[in-house]
Formats: sequence, C-alpha cells, structure tokens
Amino acid sequence: MTHEFKKIIKEYSIATSANLKCVLATVVDLDGSSYRKPGVRMLIREDDIMIGAVSGGCVEKEVLFQAQSVFENQTSKLMTYDGRFRLGCEGILYIMLESFSPSDALIEVFNSVIENRESFEVRISYKKEYGIMDGYGSFINLSSKSYTFNKNTKEQSKALIFTQLMQPCQRLLLIGGEHDAVQLAHFGLSMGWEVNIAVTPKENKSISDFPGIDALLDYEPEDFPVETIDKNTAILLMTHSYVKDLKYLMMLKNSSPTYLGVLGPIKRREKLLSELVEHDIDIDLDFIEGIHGPAGLNIGAETPQEIAISILAEILTVIRKMKPVMLKDRLKPIHN
Repeated sequence: MTHEFKKIIKEYSIATSANLKCVLATVVDLDGSSYRKPGVRMLIREDDIMIGAVSGGCVEKEVLFQAQSVFENQTSKLMTYDGRFRLGCEGILYIMLESFSPSDALIEVFNSVIENRESFEVRISYKKEYGIMDGYGSFINLSSKSYTFNKNTKEQSKALIFTQLMQPCQRLLLIGGEHDAVQLAHFGLSMGWEVNIAVTPKENKSISDFPGIDALLDYEPEDFPVETIDKNTAILLMTHSYVKDLKYLMMLKNSSPTYLGVLGPIKRREKLLSELVEHDIDIDLDFIEGIHGPAGLNIGAETPQEIAISILAEILTVIRKMKPVMLKDRLKPIHN
C-alpha cells in the first residue's frame, strides 16, 4: 500500500498548488469481509475529485458525501458503511475522515524515505462508532520522528489504535531491454510497483524506450550495482542472451531478492545453472534452488502480454507466500 500513499502525497501537492483543500479517508476497522482491508486510503479534493479507492467502487460516493462536513469544519469524523444490506459483501467498514494538510517538512522527509527505500509507520486513533472525532487522526513516523496530517490531531489516551507498518514499494527489476520488457514494465507499473530496467551501454537504450519506468540502469553485467537489490525487489532475467544471463547470475549470486526468475526453457536453465556452479563451486545452493525458471505460471499464455501476466502472477504468489488455486475451489473466504 506504500505506492498508494506515495500517490496521495503527490496528488496532495498538485491540489495545494491549485489552492484546493483535501480530506483523507482511511479504512481503520472491519467487521466481516470486504473487497479491501483496513489500511487502504483515498484522497478527496474539495472539487470532488477522488484519488485512490477504499472499495471496488461502491463506497466512494458515500465517502465523498460524508467528507463535505470535514471540509467545512476541519474536524475528523468516523463513518461506517454496512455492505451487508447494500452489497452483499458481508462486512461493515469503519472509515476515518480527516483533514489532510501535511507540512512541508513531512513531505520532504517522506520523499527522502521513499527514495532511500526505508519503511515507516502510520498510527490512527479512532473510536469504533459513527460521529465526530475531534482531535483523532493519523500519526506518521518517518526517520524516527512523528508527524500529523493536520494541526488538530492530538494523542488520545482512550482511543483504539490502528497501526500500519509500510514497507518500501515493491520493485520490479527487469534485466533486458527487448519488446517483452516493455510489456512487463507496463503491467508492473499498473500494479503500482516501481519498475527498473537494466541494459548494457552497447544496446543504446534510453529511458524513453520504456514509458513510465522509474529508472534505466545502464551497466555492463560485471559493473551492475547489486548492493541496491533488497528484499522488496523482484528480478527477472530476460536478456535473450545466454552469455549475458550467465554474467548477470554471477553478479546476482550474492544478492537476496524476493524473487529471481529466468526466461527460457528448462534445458536452457539447467545449462545456465550447471555452468554457474562450474564457475563457483562454493555457490549457495539456496540461491540455485530459489531461481524460478522457466518464469511464470502455466495459464496457457502465448502473447507477450499474456506471458507478462503469467510472470507477474508467479511473482505475487512468491511474495505473498500463496499457492495459486482457482477461487471457486478455495474453501476459506477469498478475502481472508
């Protein structure tokens, strides 16, 4: 959810430049089941433009209506939305609405935290009842310092507290700059992930060749900055060059990404790994066993777009530690 909050901060800055007030809506509690879970947010501008969502689209109009009083009196309130009678979702949402006017200092530190890929924490005080919540609201801890989203929020001794630890944005590192990387980057960006693409100088690629990506890493494999790879980075090796893939694997062997996939058939993977072991007989076997190749789930994908979905789906199953099954065959509720 960090990427959603990152977008909210960006959109707030745009709204401020247009002299528009903003209200932040956050789901802080839930009875039963719902399309989205506590911690999701949306920003409401006073010109009725909404950024983000707290549901699949059924709750937002009510949130917009309830937010009007917060615009008027700048006082937080908690609204409830009972989906059992309106939607059949079997859940009641508790949504905190608060004036959103973060200080310049907060925004500056937040942007630094995002750039440095640091985690941060948000705490929201609330009461589980509909009505005005004067002084209640959010505290955000950035680089060991606490900030509020508005000047009215105070510590509440008898409040319920929703706490959310926000990890760095999920990052997708695509090593290779061919047409299929463009498709994977497109879908990764649509999921809210940060997308980096690694190419070599001889390929003469520019960031404009990959619309929307966050960074183009232009290094020879031997010079690749593996120290930038963290536990929130998923890597796909897709250079379409056996020699390059092997060189990159030699560099990546000392990294710990959340996922490492390799394009190509099983025979190619086995040949790559055998030669990798020959180059370094002391290589960590956990690294070898953690490589996903051929990358992707068997969903019958054929086109570059379908293959991209297959690969991203596998990455999600690894990140979330889930075994993919058809939801119709799942015995437990789908949102648990």
